[in-house]
Amino acid sequence: MGLHILILNGPNLNWLGRREPGIYGSTSWPEIQAELEEYAAARGVTITCRQSNHEGVLIDILQEGADVFDAVVLNAGGLTHTSVALRDCVAALPVPVVEVHLSNVYAREEFRHRSLLAPVVAGQISGFGPLSYRLGLEAAIALAEKRKRR
Repeated sequence: MGLHILILNGPNLNWLGRREPGIYGSTSWPEIQAELEEYAAARGVTITCRQSNHEGVLIDILQEGADVFDAVVLNAGGLTHTSVALRDCVAALPVPVVEVHLSNVYAREEFRHRSLLAPVVAGQISGFGPLSYRLGLEAAIALAEKRKRR
């Protein structure tokens, strides 16, 4: 059976393409998702993409998927810097999580320089625009494959 990866987006990421295009670019989420689906299919990987503007819903999705997905690519948006509850959920997951951000968070406002998720994820990719997602998916696939070989 092939790998199944969750791509999970937090608040405001449903507005990609129209939200602050000078920071986040003009590519919409459906365009990014289509590219990810094509990339995953070429690798024999299934992806499920979900998004919520609500912290508790993101936690529910992660908990419900704990035994379904082989890895997670997570862009928690602003919750990256504020949510202890989301951090605790990620820490408890039995699968690797790759944190992604479209913008280079370290070149932005000071409050974005600290990720509460960073200490509990496998790694972090930021600053490459939509490519951040593909790089995150590539990393998640590699981590899940390595985990399955054990």
